[in-house]
Amino acid sequence: MKKNPSFSWLLLLLAVSCGEPEKKQAEPESDLNVVINFVRAALDGKFNEAKTYLIQDSLNLNLINVAERSFNNLSQEIKDGYRASSIRFPSPMIKVNDSTRIIIYSNSYMNNPDTLKVLRMNGQWLVDFKYLYQHE
Repeated sequence: MKKNPSFSWLLLLLAVSCGEPEKKQAEPESDLNVVINFVRAALDGKFNEAKTYLIQDSLNLNLINVAERSFNNLSQEIKDGYRASSIRFPSPMIKVNDSTRIIIYSNSYMNNPDTLKVLRMNGQWLVDFKYLYQHE
């Protein structure tokens, strides 16, 4: 009996394509990556995305909503400046303890340093945005 090699390849291809896709387990975000993603989203005017990196308490949500309204009221030129800017870290991160970091950052457009706190909660790093307004 003569074997048909193209039929064998077709069966192999079909078997491979019907298998379950390999599920990648999402790696937890690092403290610094959360800050970078949060700040980048805010600089780009993507406040719904920025909110996903926040501790979900009423003060943080109110403050990010105020920041969004302020951003929306800016001229297009200023918005474009923020979107084109890069994020800078003028000082080393301060490790308060295993679950708290203080990070000073600025953007290349305004170059005005600000400070954020990130907390590890339930295995996930989240931004405590209110710290920007509450620290000395």
